[in-house]
Amino acid sequence: MTNPGSVTRLHKSEDGRFMYIFIALNASIIGWKYCYPIVVVGGTFLKSSHRGRLLTASAQDAAGKNFPLVYTVVDSENDASSEWFFEMFRQAFGERERMCVVSDRHASILRDASIVYPEVSHCVCIFHLWNNIKKQFKKNHDRLREVFFAMARAYKIEDFNCLMEDMDSIDKRVRGYLFQVGYAKWSIVHYTVNRSMVMTSNIAESLNARNKEARELPIMSLLDYMMNLVKPSTDYVYVVMDAEQRRNIVCMQIRECSCKRFQVDEIPCPHAMAVLDYTHMKAPKYCSAYYTKEYFKKTYEVPVNPLSDETTWYLPTEVLDNVVLPPIVKGKPGRPTKSRRKGLYEYLYTKTVTCGLCGKQGHNRKTCRNTQDN
Repeated sequence: MTNPGSVTRLHKSEDGRFMYIFIALNASIIGWKYCYPIVVVGGTFLKSSHRGRLLTASAQDAAGKNFPLVYTVVDSENDASSEWFFEMFRQAFGERERMCVVSDRHASILRDASIVYPEVSHCVCIFHLWNNIKKQFKKNHDRLREVFFAMARAYKIEDFNCLMEDMDSIDKRVRGYLFQVGYAKWSIVHYTVNRSMVMTSNIAESLNARNKEARELPIMSLLDYMMNLVKPSTDYVYVVMDAEQRRNIVCMQIRECSCKRFQVDEIPCPHAMAVLDYTHMKAPKYCSAYYTKEYFKKTYEVPVNPLSDETTWYLPTEVLDNVVLPPIVKGKPGRPTKSRRKGLYEYLYTKTVTCGLCGKQGHNRKTCRNTQDN
């Protein structure tokens, strides 16, 4: 009642015990329409007495900040809970064009996302994938990291294959593991289902970052920059020389560049930024609407109304009559601990006992032997 339009669902077992709860505020449902259509799903285990698992879904706004969509608590980790989560998500948020789900390689999330959203592509977060690589292939992981992230962000198949050869020279076993995962799930160049591709929770680099890259291209002066770096072919086709003296063809009419970054990220690449500076055209015109100031304002147009004090709440009869029993929690395997585990701060700030008779530390009056010896 405080936030009309919000979607909340509570699911109980046949004997009335808690199983799942789904919460999506109206502000998130409305703001989702103006975020890039990529859903980042993650989960964590709860440490309360009833335990369970917290599932969350988020997107990112035009400024590249996380935009929360859903909070879901489930009593256990299984396929049924993940499928119920995606079913509720579809009811609340529906499906959008070029929608993509990004998560770790959790089996239940992979399976249930494909069941509820069979036509939506599912990608793997490269940071989760890298952590798995680091655990399985511990040798030379510093060198592997640089090559792996370069492969994930490669825009050309030639660059990807060259980097894969570098990966083989470090550790040949990684190629087979990445092939098993599926190149299309984490590599930009192999992703062919949707036109735009993002493999992490960072939806895209900011326009200022791209502008900075263009400004840092090797130029001697503004005149050299305009005369040598950018060469027009037609009113909308330009040739741009990069730092490695490679020719890049930029077509501003269809927003494409031979480096592939312009059309994939839907934001001007450094070569396109050089053309924009050369022609004095406005950069926002050539960006996706999801990166504009207008969409950023619309994302947060609907506020989240704070709840009043609990003593003033009016609870409907169906809510008061809805009795939810706690879930049955199985005991952890092994012998239960008898003493509480101390936190780190307790070890750092532990007081030393001082004897009241002799004044020395490490014992008290009852165990003092110094007075007995005297």
